[in-house]
Amino acid sequence: MELYGYPLKAKFNQPRPPPPKVLSASSSLGPSYKNRLPYHPESFSMPWMPNSYYKAAALNPTLAPLTENFTGLPPTKIVPFISERPDGVFTRHTLDDWHRSNMTNYKESETTRHNAERLRADLTRTIKDVYQQAKRTQGESTKNLGERVNDIEYWKSELCIELDAMIRETNSLADMQKRLERALADTEGPFQVAHKCLLNREKRMGIDLVNDDVEKQLVTEIKVIRSCRERLQQCLDTVNSQLMCNKEARQELEKDLADKQMGHHIDSKCYQLKNSSRGIHYFKGVERIDATVSVPETWARFTDNNIFRSQSARAASAKLRASTESLLMGTADEMWRQFSKVNDAFTSRITEIANAKSKIQTHLAKTRQEIFQLETKIQVIQKTIRDKEVQLKVAQTRLDERTRRPNVELCRDAAQLRLVQEVNEINETLRNLHQCLRASEDMLQMLVRSKGVLEHDLVVKNNSLFIDQERCMGMRKSYPSTVQILGYV
Repeated sequence: MELYGYPLKAKFNQPRPPPPKVLSASSSLGPSYKNRLPYHPESFSMPWMPNSYYKAAALNPTLAPLTENFTGLPPTKIVPFISERPDGVFTRHTLDDWHRSNMTNYKESETTRHNAERLRADLTRTIKDVYQQAKRTQGESTKNLGERVNDIEYWKSELCIELDAMIRETNSLADMQKRLERALADTEGPFQVAHKCLLNREKRMGIDLVNDDVEKQLVTEIKVIRSCRERLQQCLDTVNSQLMCNKEARQELEKDLADKQMGHHIDSKCYQLKNSSRGIHYFKGVERIDATVSVPETWARFTDNNIFRSQSARAASAKLRASTESLLMGTADEMWRQFSKVNDAFTSRITEIANAKSKIQTHLAKTRQEIFQLETKIQVIQKTIRDKEVQLKVAQTRLDERTRRPNVELCRDAAQLRLVQEVNEINETLRNLHQCLRASEDMLQMLVRSKGVLEHDLVVKNNSLFIDQERCMGMRKSYPSTVQILGYV
């Protein structure tokens, strides 16, 4: 077998050459080769073969190179190997010591077996006594646990009955609370609507900003709604307080019931535990821990107090629900009557604004027609001016070109005179046209101003009509009905 990547064979894999004649006897060569490593075939599977190769070559030298280097040396010059112990025997004990050691071990084994037999007999009696005592003690503990489980089941049933009654009453009071909250939220809408109506009517412009009957009715409506909201809020606070008492009593019942259920589960589990049950472990020192906080008398009195507290809270809750129902009906009727009065005032005011708006629109249409016609005339004048300006450019260009005639050619002829006359006539015509244009534009400004006044007045009327009809009445159309105020939906 060859090494990986090397064509040469390892020296330790070659047959050993015969020893040279100059060496001493084989008995003297033994100690010099005591530390030579044996041949291991698995060295070929090592990942880094050159290291293995050099290690094997270093640990397994041959004597052939030595004989070749010292071929001419006489035998008398070679130092022979001398053994440290010529006899070669390494003894530590005698045969008598070996026999004495065996006899000692035999006697010690017999003594140990005898003591073990006596101990096994004692352990058998002890185990039997311990088993009987443990069975008797465990039976008494199991009986006490069973009685405790029965007591917990009784109080659990009492707590469940009272808890069901408290849950029903709490749900009824919670429904009443939701009706109050919805009624209070529904009054927020009309209150905001009335307030926004007042704010929107403050955005009326000019002469339309008057203190009319609509504004008076809106102020009255805000006062009525505010009074109803205060009474509903006081009732809601009372309901919330009572609901909190109910919830506290319910929480105490639920907590007590949860504790009872947990205790029942734990005691039932303990009652059913046996020596063959799974999940039993050692808990060192647990018997020295006393975590109890009550005795059977205080334990039963605690549950009885929780039940009595729950019954008292249920009685107060039923009385409060009756008074809340009458309050909802009274506030709903009062708010609805005032709402109808405000709507009637808005209807009358909207009719007056609509009539004024119709008259303004008639005058504005006539003014716009006149403005349109005057603007048409102004455009005609402007076009005429532009045409005359082009003629003026042509005449002036001709005069300018004729100034470049040479010498005697600069003659004041009929053409020259006519061009000068033409320029003067066009300038006069342009002055007249510009005067007409200014007069037309002034008249147009007056018409536009008149139109602006009418449009502004129309905007004022439109704004007032939009505020009263669209914004105010648009919001008031979504006013909740009496059924909604009572909180039934």
